[in-house]
Amino acid sequence: MALVSFVGRVLFASVFILSAWQEFNEFGVDGGPAAKALKPKFNVFSKTVTAHTGVEVPEFDIKVLVAAAVAFKGVGGILFIFGSTIGAYLLALQQVIVTTILYDFYNYDTEKKEFGLLFSKFSQNLALLGALLFFIGMKNSIPRRQLKKKAPKTKTV
Repeated sequence: MALVSFVGRVLFASVFILSAWQEFNEFGVDGGPAAKALKPKFNVFSKTVTAHTGVEVPEFDIKVLVAAAVAFKGVGGILFIFGSTIGAYLLALQQVIVTTILYDFYNYDTEKKEFGLLFSKFSQNLALLGALLFFIGMKNSIPRRQLKKKAPKTKTV
């Protein structure tokens, strides 16, 4: 059963690791295509948050967000393969931040083609987040194994 669990974690984490590898290779000086796609979405997100909550979203270089996402996906994916909850937390944090900004289906009319595409991607990422939360919950519900105290050996004469 341990082998099946390990293979499942490898397959699950491969989504994140391969994505991180691709974004890392395309990063360049300006953050690559990921930064170009994320910048207008982040601007709309920050305006929406400010309009609805009154909280000002601080401005920063988008390539920092892309670099953090690449690091979270890469390191989190590798740690997740070995069953680490820290890796699952990194991947979950990345999913929460990037999914709400990148797949902004809520800014489109339901009749438009973009709504369907973005909602589909949003739903897929939501499923990945759910799997990560399930993993974290399962890891936290397993009782820690108690070290069995060995009975002292008796000497035989």
